[in-house]
Amino acid sequence: MPLQLLESATEVVLVQPDQEPADLQEARDQDLVRRIRGGDEDAFRRLFRRYAPTALGLARRVVRQPHLAEETVQEAFLSVWRNAASFDERRGSVRAWLMGAVHNRAVDAVRREEAQRRRAEEAASDPGLEPLDPGDTVVEELGIDQERTAVREALGKLPAEQRQVIELMYFEGQSQSRIAERLGLPLGTVKSRTLLGMRRLRAELLGMER
Repeated sequence: MPLQLLESATEVVLVQPDQEPADLQEARDQDLVRRIRGGDEDAFRRLFRRYAPTALGLARRVVRQPHLAEETVQEAFLSVWRNAASFDERRGSVRAWLMGAVHNRAVDAVRREEAQRRRAEEAASDPGLEPLDPGDTVVEELGIDQERTAVREALGKLPAEQRQVIELMYFEGQSQSRIAERLGLPLGTVKSRTLLGMRRLRAELLGMER
């Protein structure tokens, strides 16, 4: 699965792009993208290893939060795996296409963080207001037609930081705002980890049903 590929590729995330002529490098990159369109996992790993350091540096400059930057890069490369056919060599290089995807997601992440912070400030300024916490919905979704043992097994396959957030929500019934306070994290980071964790958790649970 794409997330598993990202995890294994991340182990060598500090590998720098090959030092070779630009034309040859672009030809190699385009070949990797063509192979990814056909579901080639090795090609996906190679593209990730080639450009992840540059992508992570770009994301960090935009979002200025290491964990959120890593999640942004993962989301961007997942989109590459799922939508490799969207690459059009007439519109630019593979590198430009990838960095554009990372930049767009990083900007979106910053906007989400700002919007969430404004909502949190508005809620704090009105003690009588009880806003709905997305965590409540997540807990309900996890409990629908799922045995606790199956959920625990699927949780065990998540990255530690995503598993921690979802376990606090599912097994302890804590809201995302409370989790953010408990872990000393921005609320937006908790929401991002929840989103990525829930996507993978659902995929794992669906795989168990087959």
